[in-house]
Amino acid sequence: MPIKIPNSLPAAKTLQDENIFIMPETRAATQDIRPLRILLLNLMPTKIETETQFARLLGNTPLQVEIELMHTVSHQSKNTSAEHLLSFYKTFDEIKKSRYDGMVITGAPVEQMEFEKVEYWGELCEIFEWSKTHVHSTFHICWAAQAGLYYHFGIPKKQLPEKLFGVFPHRVSYKNPILFRGFDDVFYAPHSRNSTIDTRDVEKIPELKILASSDEAGLYACMTQGGKQIFVTGHSEYDPGTLAREYFRDKEKGLDIQVPKNYFPNDDPAQPPIVRWRAHANLLFSNWLNYFVYQTTPFDVEEIG
Repeated sequence: MPIKIPNSLPAAKTLQDENIFIMPETRAATQDIRPLRILLLNLMPTKIETETQFARLLGNTPLQVEIELMHTVSHQSKNTSAEHLLSFYKTFDEIKKSRYDGMVITGAPVEQMEFEKVEYWGELCEIFEWSKTHVHSTFHICWAAQAGLYYHFGIPKKQLPEKLFGVFPHRVSYKNPILFRGFDDVFYAPHSRNSTIDTRDVEKIPELKILASSDEAGLYACMTQGGKQIFVTGHSEYDPGTLAREYFRDKEKGLDIQVPKNYFPNDDPAQPPIVRWRAHANLLFSNWLNYFVYQTTPFDVEEIG
């Protein structure tokens, strides 16, 4: 939440330069507050697990947040019951006349396919286009980040020689970015993907600003001016055991899966994993909600866009 200070307090400029969340007293006196409307487009097959992960992060803030869940109709979920989807999820046709302060688009296990070959690609493109006029800030995760960068800016994804799997160190690459305010010099985030985005392709797009990256995992985060569109290639929302479940699942299937890096103590899957990303995950989503949604969205949600 912002700190309210007198309009002419000398500390105001210093605090603003340090990206401290301040609000002048005149603005505070006239501020109206309402719940933030956040739309979660859940593309993951394990929908209940994924919706829980994001609800946990979006709820870890003093702000009042209302979450609506959406799924695609051009793909029939095999892992989530029709009753659950009917009870808790909406389709694009049901929400497309509404406006939202923020939207999160999750990853999806389709990264080895060409975008155009994905069953719901046409529907997702329609949602991408709609988000530009009906959502104040859209947060794209993992495959959705690759898909969004491809749709909006023509940036292709590139297949990796082997799966990027584990928890990797990252550094903030843009000076004092608001999205990463309060982060340590080095922070960790989980990755689980077979493709990547070349940083050099992003650097060619003047509308995009690279915020953080990793020597081993590559590009981590970039965004457009004002955070209208944010792209994060990792899975900060993952639970402590998500990578372990994926590893043991693939081992049972006889797949060639490596032990996730920097995850199990001494790379020993018999030991419980070390969680090194949870604090930064909470801070990442808190910063997004505070700075790119709450602080800048119109009070009247119908004015968005």
